[in-house]
Amino acid sequence: MPVSRNHKKEVLSMSNEHKLIAKFETMINTADESLAAELIAEDAIFYAPTQPEPLKGPKGYLFIVQMMRSAFSDIQWHLADCVIEPNKIAVCWNCTGTHDGEFMGHPATGKTFKVRCMNFYELKEGKFISDIGNPDILGILIQTGILQ
Repeated sequence: MPVSRNHKKEVLSMSNEHKLIAKFETMINTADESLAAELIAEDAIFYAPTQPEPLKGPKGYLFIVQMMRSAFSDIQWHLADCVIEPNKIAVCWNCTGTHDGEFMGHPATGKTFKVRCMNFYELKEGKFISDIGNPDILGILIQTGILQ
């Protein structure tokens, strides 16, 4: 699909927040530890629906990414939409994967999924300090055949 002249102008004038979320997308899709250290504050707090307590810092965030990768080795998140405010970004991700590992106590089914995830990020001094994530766990469970 050709890129419109207006789209090229938007890409060329990406804000720092747009560049930050693009790097973040690379980080979650590669589990790159150096990118995580660059993007996530050491005292950052992350809330995940599968964890009873918030996780902290780059290692905490990568824990969730690795947990998802262990269940869905080909998992990918792609930016669908975002709203940027000063020090806050709301993101809608398209998330896809194949259930080829244990997930929430359920063995691999080999089935694929495609869901949307909503995340609300807070930033401070150019780093992520908070993430409240709302992945479509129900959609994943149904599409992978774990829940029928």
